[in-house]
Amino acid sequence: MTEPLDELSKQYGGFEAGQYVKFEDERTRPVRDLLAAVPPTPIRTAVDLGCGPGNSTEVLAARAPSAAIHGLDVSADMIETARKRLPDIRFDVADVTAWDEPGPYDLILSNAVFQWIPAHEPLLVKIVSKLAQGGHLAIQMPDNLDEPSHRLLREVAAAGPWAGKLKGVGRTQRFDASHYYALLAPLCSRVDVWRTTYYHPLRDGADGIVEWTKGTALRPFLAPLSDDERTAFVARYRDALAAAYPAFDDGTVLFPFPRFFVVATRL
Repeated sequence: MTEPLDELSKQYGGFEAGQYVKFEDERTRPVRDLLAAVPPTPIRTAVDLGCGPGNSTEVLAARAPSAAIHGLDVSADMIETARKRLPDIRFDVADVTAWDEPGPYDLILSNAVFQWIPAHEPLLVKIVSKLAQGGHLAIQMPDNLDEPSHRLLREVAAAGPWAGKLKGVGRTQRFDASHYYALLAPLCSRVDVWRTTYYHPLRDGADGIVEWTKGTALRPFLAPLSDDERTAFVARYRDALAAAYPAFDDGTVLFPFPRFFVVATRL
């Protein structure tokens, strides 16, 4: 059974727009690439599942300027930011796992959401059923659990005095193209799957990676800890990152970030 996203949000300490948008350009580039791969058919109705602060919805609106667009996110802070950014678009605080609007939609977008939802395959099948015939599902998920930034989170969590509190915390699902193709192909006339690694130059070295992960992957590890434990955890994590990501002479590090994409067109 799919775990509700609102419960995951509480576990992870919520999702904050201010921290997320510190790297908005880097976080928005994948949704531009995702929507560029959507076939050029008319888009009259569209929804952005997990719209965050509205950056992905803004790209969607540029792709389909005449469409009726709806954005939703589990974070009230994200939705407040999105409403200020795009006041003419409807945004609601809602849990993607409980979303029950029937559609049909010409385009359903979800950028960096489903990685937070364990066992989300039945949910994807349900969402495809909300597409109009010939409508498109476009999703992107970070595929970085084997990168040092995420492996070191797990190692620091398991080795410190906080190990008991952090047992089982963090994402575990990796993404296999064949698995998602087999899931969606019986329902769709076209399934396009690919993986891209972005290399982000971060000027503040290991501190820059810490700031990046504070908006996403680091959150579930910090949420159960006391203030003192959080300080100690971040310091140990930062030191491990500095060893794993050597800096250039000016302090910049290249931060590899693999992402997994699917664009599927309903039969």
